[in-house]
Order: sequence, then C-alpha cells, then structure tokens
Amino acid sequence: MVTKIISGKSIRGLLLYNEHKVSNGEAKLIMASRFGTELNRLDFDAKLSRFEHLTFLKPNVKTNAIHIMLNFDRNDKIDLATFQKIAASYMERIGFGEQPYLVYEHQDANHPHLHIVTTNINAQGERMDIHGIGRTASESARKELEVEFGLVKAEGRQKSEALAIPPVDIRKVIYGKTPTKRAINNIVSATLRSYKFTSFTEYNTILKLFNITADRGKEETIMFEKRGLVYSMIDPSGKRIGIPFKASQLSGRPTLDKVESKFERSKEIRKTYRDSIRERIAKVIDRYQTITKQTFMEELQKQQIVAVFRQNEQGFTYGVTFIDHRTKCVFKGSNLDKAYTAKALTQHFTMTEQLKTYLPKGTHTSYLKTPEKPQQSKREPGNLLDMVLEKQGFDQIERGLTKKKKRRKQHQLTR
Repeated sequence: MVTKIISGKSIRGLLLYNEHKVSNGEAKLIMASRFGTELNRLDFDAKLSRFEHLTFLKPNVKTNAIHIMLNFDRNDKIDLATFQKIAASYMERIGFGEQPYLVYEHQDANHPHLHIVTTNINAQGERMDIHGIGRTASESARKELEVEFGLVKAEGRQKSEALAIPPVDIRKVIYGKTPTKRAINNIVSATLRSYKFTSFTEYNTILKLFNITADRGKEETIMFEKRGLVYSMIDPSGKRIGIPFKASQLSGRPTLDKVESKFERSKEIRKTYRDSIRERIAKVIDRYQTITKQTFMEELQKQQIVAVFRQNEQGFTYGVTFIDHRTKCVFKGSNLDKAYTAKALTQHFTMTEQLKTYLPKGTHTSYLKTPEKPQQSKREPGNLLDMVLEKQGFDQIERGLTKKKKRRKQHQLTR
C-alpha cells in the first residue's frame, strides 16, 4: 500500500473533484464518518457545510483541506467492508479518527485506491499539526495495515512498480501513423476527463501539446454563432492537417457546451494544487544564479510541468501558460503569481542574455547556485529582476561597463 497526503486551501475544490468522479461513474462514496446521517441522505451542501462548520472556527488558517490517497496493489482483493475498515483504522492511527471525513473508492485506474477528504481544524477550533505526518504517523500506519489486512507490501518495491496513480496515457499523435479519428478521440477524452482548465484557450493549449487543436471558426462565421466545434491534427508548426471532425462525431460528444461546463468546477478544484505548482516553479528559479529560457523550460519538464509561451506575429511574448502533468492542472502565469507572468519571466531571461555580451563566447549563462553560497533571506514573489541583479555574473557586466567608461574617458582626454 502507498499513501499520500496533500494539504490545500479549498475544501469545496476537493469535494467537487471527488463528486465529479462520482457523477461520471468513475468513483463512489463508500463511507462518511461523523456526519450523523446515512450516505444516501448526504448531498453536496450537507457535506460541505459539515467541513465548513469546523473551518469557520479558525478562519485565519487558510490551508485547512486535507486530501489523502491510499493506493493498493492490483493483486490486492479487497471488498467494500474491508475498504471501510482500512480507511477507519488508517485515520485513527494518524490522529484523524475524531475528524469528519469522506471516503471515496475511485475506479479510474488499474489498481484499487481510496481518496479521503477531511480538514485539519478540530471541534475545539484548533489547527491539527500535519507537518511530517507522511514520514511518521502515516508510514507506521501503512506498515501496520499491510500486515493486519494481508496487503501487498510497498516496502522494497522498485520505483517503476510504485502504486501511485499512473498518469493518463496520452502521447503526441503523428499524422499517418495512427488512425486520425481514433487518435483525436483518445487525446480529447483523456484531456476532458483528467485535466483542470478554466478557459477555451487553456483547453486548446493542452490539446496542442499532443498535436491536436479545437477550432470554433472565425467570429463572423455561422459555425461560431452556432457554437460549433471541430477537432483536427496539427503539424509541428501548428498548421491543421488531415480530416477535421465535428465534436458530435467523436465519442463522448466533446462539444463546446461540454468543454465550458468544466470551467467553474476546475477553477475550484485547482485551488488545491496552486501552491504546490508555484513552489515547484520557484525551486527551479531559486536553484540558479542566472537562467536562460531554454534551461528554465527543461528544468520544469523534469518537474512534469510544461511552460507554453505565447508570441504575436512580431515575436513579442505576451503570455505564458503552465501545464502540470502531475496534478493535471493548467494555470496562466498571472494566476499563479506576478513573478510568473510572461513579462516578469522575459525580463529575467533578458538579464541572463545580457551576460553573453560581456562573457567569452561559448560561456554558459545558466549558473547553478554553489553549495558553499550562504542561504539568502526569503524574498517575496515578484522580485525576479532584483534577484538577477544580485547574482554572480552580473558583477562581470558591471565591470565591463566600468572598463568601457574608463576607455571612453581616456580617449576623450587624448583627443
């Protein structure tokens, strides 16, 4: 068994995520502890108000939503009653037995797994400390439950055999190598099912990563007025190729209405993951003294994040979108923090590029921070330009400018 605990700021978002899975037939609610009523009498508002009753007791604590995942080996044969016992025993062992919690059995992967929603604000209005709980209470609970219920042990398994939920299996499609309609069906279905996006542009940004585009037609056309939507394959330059297919011709009918129905729900769900995505991007930037755009994008990909920069015909960068394949969330840079807008990042890369003017040819302009360098005080987001100005290498620019001024002054004196 493999466990994972994620803290977030939106109980509503966690509930929407799991309830959406239920409505799609991909999950079912199997347990509600300390809700004081039967499962079939619990609607969404009742579930949310039970948690909010506690979170309102400590309004200054913003990170109050807890999302727990219990993943089992595909060879574990577990019935409903056993799932309930495991969930209750686990919550008791990690100190959350007295908290209200909901247990969902998800059926969207090739192995059994449970999702548990709860809060870390108790009935006394106190914040429950979860720092390091994954390494301490959760780890010991996992080992005890594996023995108690005869589960396949996670200890010693290869990383490739880990029981965590696998990513959606969608890959770039290549025209001529895969039947067009089937390829489009696979990409569009997986995107709508798994990714959280809040606009048509964000939806299309995901699809284009896999060489697919959704097109509404030009605004003055009848197709646009009638809210039509067609899907096509695209080549590396973004040009449409092959036969386009109407949304109504594809399985699941991924129409514009269906796409737009995800916007508000996704807006709530992705709040849970915003901080973790922002932290992973910050780690990439903070790891370097100076960094080029290419290095930035390559390092993000190691974090399973893709940065898509948007440019106009004149080559001006006017926007950036981050797609996190780990959490399946899409964010515009401005929705994460002003430090991650296209303007702020472009300024950051520009300062790095200026080093090339004063350094020998072939010198790398992405500098890793040295281990010996003392830790700098934590900065507020948005000070990327100041960070670059303080980094190693910028002194070389300053020295170069000083030398040029001296040479210019000497030249003027000799004239």
